[in-house]
Amino acid sequence: MDIRFITRKIHAYLDYPVAFALMGLPFLLNLGQSHPVALWLSVITGFAALVLTIFTDHETGVFPIVPYRAHVAVDGAVGITFILIPFVLGFTGLDAWFYWLNGAAVLSVIALSRAETEGPVTA
Repeated sequence: MDIRFITRKIHAYLDYPVAFALMGLPFLLNLGQSHPVALWLSVITGFAALVLTIFTDHETGVFPIVPYRAHVAVDGAVGITFILIPFVLGFTGLDAWFYWLNGAAVLSVIALSRAETEGPVTA
């Protein structure tokens, strides 16, 4: 039984709320107590994720330029970075847990995603 249930379409609809959460939650959670980068890394990553989503060739992309597989590769790199960055920069407490949990969530979504060979999105 294959447990990979996240399709490209589901991923596409998750991208926008995740991008906005990455931009807003650091302020709501008052991140940056252990290191100022803990606040701004998420905000910048969220903005970059929004731009990437707008330019990704999937169901919610506005300008479908970036191949979906490249988008997923970037997501994977972000997930790994989010897991490692608290160790590298010495984040502690909520700052560290925010990145560990987000990194784990991103990598889980990738692990639960179906390997799809869909071509470009057509209207």
